[in-house]
Amino acid sequence: MSARDEVLGRVRSALAGGGAVVEVPRDYHGPGAATADVDLFCERVADYKATVHRVAAADVPRAVGEVLAGHGAERVAGTIEGFGDAGLGARELDALDGVVTGCALGIAETGTIVLDGAEASGRRALTLVPDLHVCVIHEEQIVASVPDAVDRLAEAARAGRPITLVSGPSATSDIELDRVEGVHGPRRLEVLVVAPAPRA
Repeated sequence: MSARDEVLGRVRSALAGGGAVVEVPRDYHGPGAATADVDLFCERVADYKATVHRVAAADVPRAVGEVLAGHGAERVAGTIEGFGDAGLGARELDALDGVVTGCALGIAETGTIVLDGAEASGRRALTLVPDLHVCVIHEEQIVASVPDAVDRLAEAARAGRPITLVSGPSATSDIELDRVEGVHGPRRLEVLVVAPAPRA
């Protein structure tokens, strides 16, 4: 008898009794899941070597301009007001200095930004090809956990839009654990977390 046959035989024996079907709880939301911790989100995003800026709603254009100037980015496309995409091809996107977009939401627990292919996020190539990604996220877009994010992304999933989870700048390591950045996307990620405008 081969090792494979022996292992499969043991599996069959273990399953022969049928066993009771265990009800798996599907309520993954813990206490307080409705309120996302914005400070935790910022901390986790920074842990991934992204740069976080806390800004007021009125200061977004100025803050975006300062971030781009800090990187010497002049050729820029994007999805937020003042920038355009114009359906640039891969070579044209590669020639850009950076891209500025919004996003679908952020996850506090993991420090993840979620792009869903909608108008604010833009198409996938827009945020994967340029070397600098400046992402604008409003505090009310931040959810507490991954299950909260899955709930909010149901419509995008039903529509078949691509969903991209971004946890810091693109990075990978080879077998010798040498870290290389920018292989699968932008090497530089700047995140502007926008506070709600004060109520009149």
